[in-house]
Amino acid sequence: MRSELVFSLAIIIVFLGILPVFAETTEVSEKVVVLHTQSGDMVIELFPNDAPKTVANFLNLTEHQIYDRTVFHRVIKDFMIQGGDPKTKPGASEHFSEWGSGDVGYAIPGEFNTIKHKRGIVSMARGIDPDSASSQFFIVHKDSFFLDQNYAAFGRLATNASYDTLDKIANLTSAGEQTNNLPFDWGKGEIIKAEVKKRTEIPNLLDLGEPERVETLANQTAQEYSNEKFCVSFLAPAGWLVQEPPQKTSSSPDLVAVGTKIAGFTPAISLSVKNANGTSLDDYSSKIKNSLQNAIDSNNLSILSEDKTTINGNDAVVHVALAKFNMGAGHINVKFKEVIIKGQDKFYVLTYTNSERNFDSVLGKFSQVLDSFKITTNIDNSKSEKTGCLIATAAYGSELALQVQLLREVRDNVLFSTSSGTGFMTVFNAVYYSFSPTISDWERQSPIFKEVVKIAISPLLSTLSILNYVNIDSDQEMLGYGTGIILLNVGMYFVVPAIIIVKSKNKIQRFTAKI
Repeated sequence: MRSELVFSLAIIIVFLGILPVFAETTEVSEKVVVLHTQSGDMVIELFPNDAPKTVANFLNLTEHQIYDRTVFHRVIKDFMIQGGDPKTKPGASEHFSEWGSGDVGYAIPGEFNTIKHKRGIVSMARGIDPDSASSQFFIVHKDSFFLDQNYAAFGRLATNASYDTLDKIANLTSAGEQTNNLPFDWGKGEIIKAEVKKRTEIPNLLDLGEPERVETLANQTAQEYSNEKFCVSFLAPAGWLVQEPPQKTSSSPDLVAVGTKIAGFTPAISLSVKNANGTSLDDYSSKIKNSLQNAIDSNNLSILSEDKTTINGNDAVVHVALAKFNMGAGHINVKFKEVIIKGQDKFYVLTYTNSERNFDSVLGKFSQVLDSFKITTNIDNSKSEKTGCLIATAAYGSELALQVQLLREVRDNVLFSTSSGTGFMTVFNAVYYSFSPTISDWERQSPIFKEVVKIAISPLLSTLSILNYVNIDSDQEMLGYGTGIILLNVGMYFVVPAIIIVKSKNKIQRFTAKI
């Protein structure tokens, strides 16, 4: 039972991993990293307060020569250049197709922050899992604000010469997505050596001031989130990122909403759905407390209160606790509010986590989640989360992929701009989400199947890109273009193959008749 409890110390440590230690203002490290490439040098200044674990990891890998002889293996002009894969070192892989799939054997927490992804910003590359970054990083070539708060920005180019080198590498040509944007002349994007230096050792450092940050708009409203898999819906706090993380252990939460960092600490709300198996609410609550007794006895955890209540007609128990974590010479107090809701045959455990001093300032957002929380078996797909391009994300390996961004732009900027497009998405979602999680899992489990899906959806993506180059101002225009694209895809996926099959069959029959 211990492994299933959201309130266990293991979960507390997991949350602490994505919540950096306190920091009130932006700090620029006295250390910089210099990348000596075949096309010139790039000097990177670092922001340890915004991404302390990421900066420490980057410095450690640099000092251990992990980045020496690696290549900027993914180069997309007017977007970014990506490097840091140990598999791009000489002799580290058997084929170029492996480049971009390597790491250093561990992952670091995703320290998402409010730094905007402007030209020159250095940020961590990752997969679908927010906590999957390792050694690979990217440098933004052109402002890419759609990445904001979804990737851990941790540094910035700090000299004019660095930007010149960025331009040289970003302008290297490639065969495009079919080779994962690996430049033909990839040697010019090789990092000959990476080294850590002091700022005082670097001449002509630019005084760039505070990095530009995402503004939190006062008039932002909560966003309705629904999930068919877990049969729940609620109002997620405005601007918070809601994700379904991979289930690494049985105690991993099913959903996590991550907010904007406040004074160096990122608040989070998690949801875990557990089978009741005939267990009463009181017994389940008691088992949670019993599993924490060792932490309580060692003075690392104290339960501040326990109350029974009702949440939208369902019985619930509320625990408030305070955990203490030693951090070098000091410690951090992390406060939790956990609400266990008893459904018909399941427990729904919602946990709000924040630093003790910031806890009350965000508590209202958690109360809003609780007040709007519903257990349902009939989700309105027209209001469901608009972030799921599951099959394409799995096929191209990352939300950072341009193909995934294309789908999102078409959906959000084109289809949802008209009532007919919104109606189409309602029907589409009802069908799509019935099978897309399964297809996505198959893609992640089988590289061959993943490549088959990538090839299969490429013609569809090409036709959808047309919608980004036309002006659609009415439902009639939406229906016209939409119908045309549907017919075009029917022709590519069904009519053309059918013609080829029929002609091939006729040729075989004629050949057989001659024999």
